[in-house]
Amino acid sequence: MMQLHAGPKPVVRSTMSSMVTEQIRDAILSGAYPPGMQLNEKLVAESCGVSRGPVREAIQRLLQEGLLVSEPHRGVFVLELTEDDLEDIYFTRDAVERAALRRIVQSGRGEELSVRLRAIVESMKKAVEEEEWTEVASLDIRFHSELVNAAGSRRLSRLFATLMAEMGLCLNQLLGVYSGRGRLIEEHEYLAELVASGDTEKLEKAMADHLQEPVETICNAWERARQENGKLAASGMEKG
Repeated sequence: MMQLHAGPKPVVRSTMSSMVTEQIRDAILSGAYPPGMQLNEKLVAESCGVSRGPVREAIQRLLQEGLLVSEPHRGVFVLELTEDDLEDIYFTRDAVERAALRRIVQSGRGEELSVRLRAIVESMKKAVEEEEWTEVASLDIRFHSELVNAAGSRRLSRLFATLMAEMGLCLNQLLGVYSGRGRLIEEHEYLAELVASGDTEKLEKAMADHLQEPVETICNAWERARQENGKLAASGMEKG
């Protein structure tokens, strides 16, 4: 009689692939693999101390997440975010978070969620006071993830998690944004307050305003950096 699942299950391979995916993802988000860098499957496998199979699976997963891009006849590269990419990420975030807010208000779970969001804001206040901007960024993501997950939609949460992975690519720019946003705490407090009130119209407007400011600030920062790099390049040519 045929036995189903006879012999060892391929758990080790699956676990290895997940571990390699996490290592590559961390390298991308930390900047160890900078935007535009080409990933060499063989070199990554050697660096991780694994065969090329798990690396190949990890790359496919990160292509799906949007952290890597595949260019025909060239290879796989770490995503380089442009202003259009950033605007599209926030455009999608706006749609996802406002959909979550509508579901939360309709379900009557706003007051319970508001309590959790206020607790996160309190932690954010402390991090701002101590100028721990990496922690502020982490708490900001936690605030919005908590909000989206409260909608109770697995698909919405999965989509939001993918967006957060892409957001990690511009973390350095975001850190500068956090230190310059005087109303950061007030905006999150207002959102938590509105969640409890159940005023959908005010909630959607507040969320739209909240998500638009970082886009403009980061794009302006990128433009200033380009201008500065252009001046440095021109200065070098003159000296040469």
